Amino acid sequence: MKRSLYLSLCFILCVAFFSPIATAAKENTPAKDGQMNFAPHATSAILMEADTGTVLFEKNASEKLPPASITKVMTLLLIMEALERGEIKLTDKIRTSERAASMGGSQIFLQPGEEMTVEDMIKGIAIASGNDASVAMAEHLAGTEEAFVAKMNERAKQLGMKQTHFVNSNGLPAPEHVSSALDIAIMSRELLKHEAITKYTGIYQDYLRKETSNPFWLVNTNRLVRFYEGVDGLKTGYTSEAKYCLTATAKRNNMRVIAVVMGEPDTKTRNAEVSTLFNYAFAHYQVAPLYKKGEVVQGLSVDKGRQPTVNAVTPHAVSLLMKRGESADQYDREVVLQSDISAPLDKNQVIGHIFIRTKDGKEVNRIDLFPEQTVDKAGMWEILKRTTRNVLISY
Repeated sequence: MKRSLYLSLCFILCVAFFSPIATAAKENTPAKDGQMNFAPHATSAILMEADTGTVLFEKNASEKLPPASITKVMTLLLIMEALERGEIKLTDKIRTSERAASMGGSQIFLQPGEEMTVEDMIKGIAIASGNDASVAMAEHLAGTEEAFVAKMNERAKQLGMKQTHFVNSNGLPAPEHVSSALDIAIMSRELLKHEAITKYTGIYQDYLRKETSNPFWLVNTNRLVRFYEGVDGLKTGYTSEAKYCLTATAKRNNMRVIAVVMGEPDTKTRNAEVSTLFNYAFAHYQVAPLYKKGEVVQGLSVDKGRQPTVNAVTPHAVSLLMKRGESADQYDREVVLQSDISAPLDKNQVIGHIFIRTKDGKEVNRIDLFPEQTVDKAGMWEILKRTTRNVLISY
């Protein structure tokens, strides 16, 4: 009897001792590509270098899941694009509808008929995850939230977000409102091309209605903005269905990375696993800046253009991603421009590429090049004068 009791006690102690070790070993088992599982508690996760879009780690990255308030990344993207096109200004006043004011969940407590500037609405969305501010901006930009959501889905399709379907502008629970870690990284990367966005997503605390008797205190729902060096965005998300989600970005030594986790059990685990992903990226990779945003790469002729030449420029900053210890000299660069460019030429038309390859010819990145400006077609009289002048010069 005593022997049986002794053996039972030994078994219980062994289980108690070895179970945590077994669990820890399971959580740190290599992923399919040989990497360690840096986000063991997440349903899905991805780590991406922002300039090149290179995926450094992924786990179930294409699985369709509810994105909760990370949805607002697309809302912010459409707002920033509208600002860039000049359709709205930061100082424009946005009037709040009754429907926008009725949104539950995270909000900045807009009142029906209340007016707030575009800039303050952006703060309300980016810092406090305001559902009411998201709907107010959606209605202002597209007339109705439904029309704005159609634009969100159209933009998602343009970006190649294959697992995404939006139903609303703020991420409140809705059937068939889904995305994936990969798609979220793609739209986060696109949003970060608007460099001004981190001016808002990187704020830890601020106030709205500052000049009133009732100022509203904003505290960033992304605590990593304060507690992890280099973090300046982007967006948190939580619903009981989605659990705790986060798309975060950090920049150190010219390298910007994006980490997305979905389905985390709590905020502490979510933040810890994103921090682990960042630590891995900064410890194992580095970048060499190659071109600034809008830098002139080469000039080329435009047939029948009002301007006979145009500069090919980079649409965003271009860097070379390397493993620690590598040198930029180990890679080759080649600029290839289209041979026949004719007017009219749109500013958003791809006119060439920069190819970055290893010495053995493997392509590691391809950057689209665009015209520095739109070039209209020249009139017949201008073309005739130009042709005559060229003939005379040849003689």
